[in-house]
Amino acid sequence: MDLSPQAIASLLLETTDTATAPARRRLLVSDATPKLLDPVVRLLRVARCPDDLRVLGPSCQREILWRLLTGDQGALTRRIGRADNGLAHVVRAIGWIREHYDERLSVADLARMCGMSTFSFHRHFRAATSVTPLRFQKTLRLQTARTLLWARSGSVTDIAHRVGCESPSQFNREYRKLFGTSPGRDSPRS
Repeated sequence: MDLSPQAIASLLLETTDTATAPARRRLLVSDATPKLLDPVVRLLRVARCPDDLRVLGPSCQREILWRLLTGDQGALTRRIGRADNGLAHVVRAIGWIREHYDERLSVADLARMCGMSTFSFHRHFRAATSVTPLRFQKTLRLQTARTLLWARSGSVTDIAHRVGCESPSQFNREYRKLFGTSPGRDSPRS
């Protein structure tokens, strides 16, 4: 589910909460409350039927955005809803990286896609995620590789290439650095 700046902005117009909690500088994790989990579960249930999803899905998504806006992540969610900030562009770039994690990444191309200079994009991306775009992609590749290893989806070398790593030895080093174990140990085939 996308965190659409337009959908969040429309909810901002309806809120009476004028408190401005300090906006966190990074995307952080917080506990999901029962109020947030309820519409998430309903959305997952209606996703089973295309007609239900088409009719009921938007209201579940709107409620999820509302719960984010009024919860622990409210300050960050408000920032996404403001069109004049770089965070909305970073969210778009993160989506692109997630869809194309196995491809070669050009920070300059991502910046251009977001309508920002490379320097500005890099600064906004790092402020939002606390890592560079290349580090973000590398971590995503390694997490995907670990999932594939656990699912027994091929050899370590095949999986390294599938997630976009060119060198199996570099893949092994980076995997060990991130997870504290070799990919061979995480693979049930070894």
